[in-house]
Amino acid sequence: MKSLEVLVVDDEPAIRQILAVRLAKAGCRVVQAADATEALEKLVQGGIDVAISDIQMPDFDGIELVRRARAAGVDANFIMMTAYASVDTAIEAIKAGASDYMIKPVRNDEVLHRVAKMADMRRLSSENRVLRDMVNATQEEVFSFESPPMRDLERLIAKVAPTDSTVLVTGESGTGKGVIARRIHQQSGRAGGPFTPVNCGAIPENLMESELFGHVKGSFTGADKARKGLFLEADKGTIFLDEIGELPLALQVKLLHVIEEKSVRPVGSEQAKKADVRIVAATNRDLAQMVAEGRFREDLYFRLTVFHLHVPPLRERRQDIPELVRFMVRRGAKRLNASGEFVMEPEVEQVLGAYDWPGNVRELENVVDRALILAEEGRITQADLPPQIARLVPASGVAAAGGNGLRDQVRRFECSVITKAIADAGGDRRVAARHLGIGLSSLYRKIEEFEALGLLS
Repeated sequence: MKSLEVLVVDDEPAIRQILAVRLAKAGCRVVQAADATEALEKLVQGGIDVAISDIQMPDFDGIELVRRARAAGVDANFIMMTAYASVDTAIEAIKAGASDYMIKPVRNDEVLHRVAKMADMRRLSSENRVLRDMVNATQEEVFSFESPPMRDLERLIAKVAPTDSTVLVTGESGTGKGVIARRIHQQSGRAGGPFTPVNCGAIPENLMESELFGHVKGSFTGADKARKGLFLEADKGTIFLDEIGELPLALQVKLLHVIEEKSVRPVGSEQAKKADVRIVAATNRDLAQMVAEGRFREDLYFRLTVFHLHVPPLRERRQDIPELVRFMVRRGAKRLNASGEFVMEPEVEQVLGAYDWPGNVRELENVVDRALILAEEGRITQADLPPQIARLVPASGVAAAGGNGLRDQVRRFECSVITKAIADAGGDRRVAARHLGIGLSSLYRKIEEFEALGLLS
């Protein structure tokens, strides 16, 4: 029951004090309330795991307290106490959202047993959620890299993952820094805990502190209920701070405090809360240069770079491209619900391997998805690639276009048929497509393919 936060609600001070002392000795953090109004205020501020509440109270009863707490979004478990052994009262409390029920006078060992049971329920609920995420993750195929730079990176990941060291992952946009962060989590002792990704560049600056560290109700305009915050949601797991270079200087100070103290202070709260979180950060910016320019704190930079991993751009590890493309075709077909097997023509693989990929792996995945959508009869051709990529025909491809192989002769014949159909239709490509018995989009893709191969001027 250690680290469990328990609220004891009773209008009799002696009962509150006895319960509070016994729970504190068992390792709980205990908060007290003398009536339902005070209890509700503390509940909506957030952080309470279990509330032990009397039913009969001077302002409004415990059952109404449960109803109001649930309406405010409070997820604490309630254990109700009453001096009246009424089954009807017990049923009403459970219907209102209470988890358990005790008859006064309560025994200390019984209270501890009931609270331990609530702790187990909360733990099991959290574990079930994590297990569902893990099952979904294990169903995904894992890609194995071929290039020496990525093999070296995998070796470093295997070294740092089992530790609790803070890790900084750098690299150009789209290189897969988030994938590296998730691998670190999955290979760590925290794999059973949550993996919480945060895009620091996507959160408005005025909301970032609240998003990261949480807030209590009424701490600012619009804070109509308490928020736990992403750091506390990642407790016992890993928080991935993507685009860390976008973090404002004021938040950099607070993040440094979190790293050093292992605790967070919600906005509007005077109480810090322990956060057992492993931090993995990522950026495509030059943090050392930002430090020199005074835009990033030097002390935070050194805290983040305890272990630094750099992900090279795709153009520097072309060995990965062929297998990466096949991996993306398999995964993309499942994601897009595309039926059947897909075959990629050799020329397509040559073009993809020759392109420089300024958008890196993310751009490659987008191109593969587009090709899967456009491919006809499960065959991915050069015409299914974006024009700016399809035009980059390797030298071997140009030579092949003028060769005498069966494929080359078929292409030239197909090109002549399509050219004649367009001419016969007076240049109207829609009419030409209808006469040829193909779709207009297919005709355009064929024309793009022939232009890329130099068969059309």
